[in-house]
Amino acid sequence: MSETSVRHFLAIPDFSREELVATLDLAARMKAGGYHEKPLAGRTLAMIFTKSSTRTRVSFEVGTYQLGGHALFLSSRDIQLGRGEPIRDTARVLSRYVDGIMIRTYDHQDVEDLARFGSIPVINGLTDLLHPCQIMADLMTIRESLGPDLSSVKVAWVGDGNNMANSWLNAAYRLGFELRLACPEGYHPDPAILERARGATKIVLTGDPREAVDGADVVNTDVWASMGQEEEAAERARAFAGYCVDDALMARASSRAIFLHCLPAHRGEEVEDSVIEGPRSRVFDEAENRLHVQKAILATLMG
Repeated sequence: MSETSVRHFLAIPDFSREELVATLDLAARMKAGGYHEKPLAGRTLAMIFTKSSTRTRVSFEVGTYQLGGHALFLSSRDIQLGRGEPIRDTARVLSRYVDGIMIRTYDHQDVEDLARFGSIPVINGLTDLLHPCQIMADLMTIRESLGPDLSSVKVAWVGDGNNMANSWLNAAYRLGFELRLACPEGYHPDPAILERARGATKIVLTGDPREAVDGADVVNTDVWASMGQEEEAAERARAFAGYCVDDALMARASSRAIFLHCLPAHRGEEVEDSVIEGPRSRVFDEAENRLHVQKAILATLMG
C-alpha cells in the first residue's frame, strides 16, 4: 500500500461529515446483526498501550476478531518503545509486519508520528489531547436514543476541558450541532480546537454548569483527574466543586435528555450514583458502542 492511499483516524475531522455518518450507519448495521463480512481476514492490528485500559483494549481486540482479523497487544513494557526506540522507527518496522496500528498513549505527537512515518492506517485509541473513538461511540448512542439528525441536538459537557471536551468540539465542528461546555477557569479546552469549532457552529463556553445544561438533550461528563493527573486530584476537586452532575442538574435538561459518561466513573464526585444508575443514563449502551463504531472504523480503514 502506498503512503498516499493510507487513511488514518487520529481525530474526528480526519473524516468528512459524510464519512462520519456512513461510519455510524455501518456501526448500527453491525450492531443489528446485518453485517456478516470478514474484511480483516488474514490481517493483523497492532495495539500499542502506554496507558492502561479496559474498554479500549477489549473492544478493539474483540472487534478485530469478529471482523476475521488478529490483534496483537503491545504494552510499552514489552516493546522497544519502552526502552527509548523512536516512534518513527517503530512505525516503519511495524508497517512491515502488520496491517494497522491502534495506539493509546499520552502525547498526541506520538500518534501523529506513527501516521507520518508508517505506511499503514493508524487509529487514535486515546491521547491526552483527543479521544475520537469514544466520541464516535457517544454519537452512535445519541442517534439510538434521540434519532439520526445529530445537527439538531444540543450537547452539554460539564467538567474538565480535556481530551473528551476537545473531541466533542471536533465533532461539533464537523456535524454542526450546538455544544455547551461548562469548565472552571484554568481548565478550558484547547484554544485552537475551540476557535475552529466556533467558526462552524454554536459553541458556548461557561463557568456555570446550569447554563450549559439548561434545555440540553445530552449531558456528558468525565472524571476530574484523568490518568497521569492523580497528583492533582485534591486541587482539581476544589476547582470542580459544584460541577457534579446530580438529579437537580439533570432536571434542568430537556425532557428527552440522556446522560453519558465514558467511564470509569467516580460516583459521588463528577456524577451522583442516582444519575448514572437512573433512567436517563445510557453509559453502558455507550460502552458497548465502542465495539461497534471501532469495528466500522477498522473495516473502513483496513478492510
